[in-house]
Amino acid sequence: MSWLPLLVKASYLVAATLFLLGLQRMASPKTARSGIQWAGAGMLIATFATFLLPGLHNLPLIATALVIGTAAAWISGKKVAITDMPQMVALYNGMGGGSAAAIGAVELLRFSSEGAAPSITTLVLGVVGALIGAVSLSGSIIAWAKLDGRMDKRYTFPGQQFFNAAVAIAAVVLGGIVIHSLGVPMIIAFFICALALGVLMTLPIGGADMPVVISLYNALTGLAVAFEGYVLQNEALIIAGMMVGAAGTLLTQLMAKAMNRSIKSVLFSNFGGGGALQEISGSQKPIEAGDVAAMMAYAERVVIVPGYGMAVAQAQHKIWELTQKLIERGVKVKFAIHPVAGRMPGHMNVLLAEAGVPYDLIADMDDINPEFAVTDVSLVIGANDVVNPVAKTDPASPIYGMPILDVVNSKNTIVIKRGKGTGFAGIENALFYADNTRMLYGDGAEMAAALVSELKALDGGH
Repeated sequence: MSWLPLLVKASYLVAATLFLLGLQRMASPKTARSGIQWAGAGMLIATFATFLLPGLHNLPLIATALVIGTAAAWISGKKVAITDMPQMVALYNGMGGGSAAAIGAVELLRFSSEGAAPSITTLVLGVVGALIGAVSLSGSIIAWAKLDGRMDKRYTFPGQQFFNAAVAIAAVVLGGIVIHSLGVPMIIAFFICALALGVLMTLPIGGADMPVVISLYNALTGLAVAFEGYVLQNEALIIAGMMVGAAGTLLTQLMAKAMNRSIKSVLFSNFGGGGALQEISGSQKPIEAGDVAAMMAYAERVVIVPGYGMAVAQAQHKIWELTQKLIERGVKVKFAIHPVAGRMPGHMNVLLAEAGVPYDLIADMDDINPEFAVTDVSLVIGANDVVNPVAKTDPASPIYGMPILDVVNSKNTIVIKRGKGTGFAGIENALFYADNTRMLYGDGAEMAAALVSELKALDGGH
């Protein structure tokens, strides 16, 4: 059946087209859902087309793996809470990188057993793809553990950067030896070193940098898949990997820019300067829900700033109900989104879309910052580090230099917070002590519901 290879390549072309169109549609919240569906259809076509490749072995094992993987993904995707989406993304990044590394391992061992080395290009790309994939796998697992609260945010030890550099050099040297000799012991040592490098790279990275790290590992996974696609001479893997790698790289750059950070500083240095932190004066001043409701009801402009705490409390639906009540009273309401709010890029956008918030009410940081000075009330729910003024005022702060939402410039600021704890970066928030800030202590969903009730009472129970 000489027409089968042609059919496979034609199917890959169709899949690549769907990947491109899907990626384009993912750029807008209005079309993102259909973009995911289009890209998923492309992957489905590419997967089934691969079964038609001549000389494909181990079909029962491949089919079994597909069934297990599909079932696991379907169940976990249905059950995962919206608050756990960053952890799931980190794990899925890791699985992609691990798959690429596994392909590299199998191919290198096959080359070693057959005794006939392929072209130098194939060998180099196979080793580099395996290195990147292994780093992405182990690094993503550490990122997942940090995001899930199973591991402290940062682990450091004296001479850590030099030790990490030594492990990186060792991985590169071992990779070079593998390319030269294809010895099994060297292949094993190479993968152990590569996996260790991913762990060591991620351990010292703090919580404030986690959105950048997730994007970076996404880019690495795509690159690894593309390289191993070349080793297998599979066009679908090459195209899909290049797209994921390019998208992940662009997103990483955008996230780093949003935090005023370079990729190098994320991986190899602490966030911010050093020295003694500035002392925060004043005290946190509590307020009751009834007073907040009255303040917002008679305001002209209100800005709502969501953060990870809103996700934890699952408060987005009540916040949207609160917004609707305010709009009915003629209040101009907007949502302010920091690029790295939450635990992954776009986290807050996903939450608000789930609650049904119209896209035209959602503003990004650059657009909304000039408006805070004329905002009567800013309501912060769950956001912490992304509204902390010390990012602009304290060179010794771990988040110094990160662009923030200028909530402190509002005429009045209300912060819904469960307690007096610090944010993910582990530092005090000077906004909470500002003269124009009041603290509404309690669970985010409960406080939002209380505000809705108070607004209804102001309207005579309607």
